[in-house]
Amino acid sequence: MKINRAHIAFGHDVIMAAASFFLSLFLRLGDDIVFYDGMTLYLSAGLFTVVAGSVFWSMRMYRGVWRYASLNDLMLITKSATLAILVFLVIMFVATRLEDLPRSLPFINWFVLIALLGAPRFIYRIAKDGRFELRLDPAADSRVPVLLAGAGDGAEMFIRAMTRPEANYRVVGIVARTPERVGRNIHDVEVMGTIGELAGVHAALKSRGPAPQRLIVAEETFDGEQLSGLLDQAGELGMVLARLPSLTDFRQGIETEIEVRPVDVEDLLGRPQTRLNRKPVEELISGKRVLITGAGGSIGAELVRQVSVLGPAHLSLLDNSEYNLFTIDRQLAEAHPELSRDASIADVRDRSAIERLFTERRPDIVFHAAALKHVPMVEANPLEGFATNAIGTANVLDAGRRAGVRVFVQISTDKAVNPTNVMGASKRIAETYCQAADLEAADGDPAVVTVRFGNVLGSTGSVVELFRGQLARGGPLTVTHPEMQRYFMTVQEAVELVLQAAALGPGDGAGSGKIYVLDMGEPVRIVDLANQMIRLAGYTPGEQVKIEYCGVRPGEKLFEEIFHGAEPPVPTSCEGLLLASPRAVPLAQVRGELEKLEEACGNGELEAARAVVGRLVPEYAPAAAENIEAAQ
Repeated sequence: MKINRAHIAFGHDVIMAAASFFLSLFLRLGDDIVFYDGMTLYLSAGLFTVVAGSVFWSMRMYRGVWRYASLNDLMLITKSATLAILVFLVIMFVATRLEDLPRSLPFINWFVLIALLGAPRFIYRIAKDGRFELRLDPAADSRVPVLLAGAGDGAEMFIRAMTRPEANYRVVGIVARTPERVGRNIHDVEVMGTIGELAGVHAALKSRGPAPQRLIVAEETFDGEQLSGLLDQAGELGMVLARLPSLTDFRQGIETEIEVRPVDVEDLLGRPQTRLNRKPVEELISGKRVLITGAGGSIGAELVRQVSVLGPAHLSLLDNSEYNLFTIDRQLAEAHPELSRDASIADVRDRSAIERLFTERRPDIVFHAAALKHVPMVEANPLEGFATNAIGTANVLDAGRRAGVRVFVQISTDKAVNPTNVMGASKRIAETYCQAADLEAADGDPAVVTVRFGNVLGSTGSVVELFRGQLARGGPLTVTHPEMQRYFMTVQEAVELVLQAAALGPGDGAGSGKIYVLDMGEPVRIVDLANQMIRLAGYTPGEQVKIEYCGVRPGEKLFEEIFHGAEPPVPTSCEGLLLASPRAVPLAQVRGELEKLEEACGNGELEAARAVVGRLVPEYAPAAAENIEAAQ
């Protein structure tokens, strides 16, 4: 049998059990122990040692690691010692009626055994953690001084971890969210004030020694507005804002290190991230055949990742980019090798290819994420935008109807509301077609769900990605206009919205032609986002990294909208999810106009295409001062 640390620990405890018996008897009898019957002494000690060893092993005391001995280990030691003494007393009572043992011996032995088992463990942990080392001069401590925001479990865990010799940080103080904890301490680190008193706490620490260089958020419950405030305060005081990972972020096997990470831009939404009910989503997806168009894009790829864990019978991926499709297919194969899947290269504008694909795959549910989405690029290539976003959507929905699809989900954008650009107008046409198809659906037709949301943080080509690239080059960050505002959401939120809307069912919107919209709170100024990203990178806005205004691009609006004036929002059974009332257009009329639009796009007739768009989207109003050539 291979000897491991568990066996060594077991041997140690058995020896301590034997020693505890002799020591306890000595404490009870003193020098009179020499008059105690030797045979009785050794037999009793031997029996106690065997009983204790059996109890220790059966109680599974050796799954823990001495390096991380804790209160739980002490409780287990206490239970094991209690059980060992009780079993020993029962055996001795049956054998000798306890005539040979002092009546107080079991009580003394209980305390001694717990001490002999527990003390070595905690002494070993203290020694390994380096807590015997004295750091009397903070100025000589080379670790980075940090200040914690939050006085809860996360702060306690981080401070305890930072007592180890290999730790990179030295916690010099804590600011709490409420005044009740001010004046207390956690592992000898004082809670010096509230978050509102951060400047005063920083000044006090600076007067004592090196000022804290980082403000570390030690609680998960700070919302985006609070984090934005902390970011501003930290920047003014010369500190970098960081945060601890959530407990769910720890990977199995990490035992000794807590990694401090920067605050993500996603943390600064200015509102809590929406978490939607996944149970009805699981019921929708489980056992179904699912097809995702645009599977290699930002939204499509996240759809693939979230749908793959919900138990679909088969997952079909469709994209016209070979590389994007290859990437997400490989990720899916590595994460879920058991999942039945296929990946197809096709363009949603190719009606015959889409028809063949649906006939072969026979999906139950379709998530249509394929689109051209970059406003300036689509503005410079309007016919491509109309063909992909409007005609392509009609092709996919028509093919799904003929193939017996049960649920069709169309992903739209806030740019479709009062559009001023080709991208928004083309997506509004797609919305119109889907709404008309849903309103006039016959038995056997799919439930058509349209989902509208704002900008997705970190998606391909988004402003966040642009700013990150500019920061990597040292700046400047380019903002189109100081008053430019946008609604933002994370890609996880966007996809959860899509899945939730698909699962809500006829009771909330299917068959009504309504559009699902996430309540995204207040819009965010792009210049504020730029300033936040500069500070997150550890720089000072306007000094180390500048912001330059480059002018509004063709087709852009200063303010995006999520509801049209004729679309009064209606609440749903899901908190944070709203319905936009439909602006109905007869399906036959939309189809007729789409045929004319497809012909115009095929012939390269831009003016004819614009005329069709004007009839389908009368609110489409491109700015007169802007033109396509300016986008090129």
